Amino acid sequence: MISIKDLNKSYKMGANSLHVLKGINLEVDEGEFVAIMGSSGSGKSTLLNIIGMLDEHDSGSYVLDGFVIENLTETKAANYRNKFLGFIFQSYNLINFKNVVENVALPLYYQKVSRSKRKEMAMGYLDRVGLTNWADHMPNELSGGQKQRVAIARALAARPKLLLADEPTGALDTTTSHEVMRLIQEINDEGKTVLMVTHEDDIAKMCKRIVRLKDGVIISDEKINQVRA
Repeated sequence: MISIKDLNKSYKMGANSLHVLKGINLEVDEGEFVAIMGSSGSGKSTLLNIIGMLDEHDSGSYVLDGFVIENLTETKAANYRNKFLGFIFQSYNLINFKNVVENVALPLYYQKVSRSKRKEMAMGYLDRVGLTNWADHMPNELSGGQKQRVAIARALAARPKLLLADEPTGALDTTTSHEVMRLIQEINDEGKTVLMVTHEDDIAKMCKRIVRLKDGVIISDEKINQVRA
């Protein structure tokens, strides 16, 4: 699913350059559930952004499901994101002036699915996350946990090969975090590949593999006995 070899990324800082990723090598097979961990500045978010085609690497190679990801135009990157990826963010990133079902249906709009079919499919994904009764509500009427479940439904609506989650429980209390992780575990159990950035040890242990970064390099990569949420 993911093959990354000798990946490097630097950012210009005035006259200086900050080397954020230093020769990253990472393989992720289809159906895996991987946590990427590391302290602030370790490079974990930069790595996730490159995998999500929100940023570009400087050197090395990145292959996603057999496609070489390199020197993409913004249009092609957007097309690839729409084809391959579903995103779950800590801040939910829901559109405040659209109701719940419209938020979930948004990826289908970009996939040129008809309006009636979009709503039908979006309602199906809302049912998957237990929120069909909230379809006509606006985001500001939802709790944090409900917003994150809507975000998960929206990510699933894109029918992605890979689900990318950036601190998906970071803004939630412990009980709600475990509810969200239970849902993500179920999605992974159904065969979806999940890659998640987290700084929380208990959340990482609910994945099946933990990759730890420090100062732009992978310092450990181990499969674990998954804790069920």
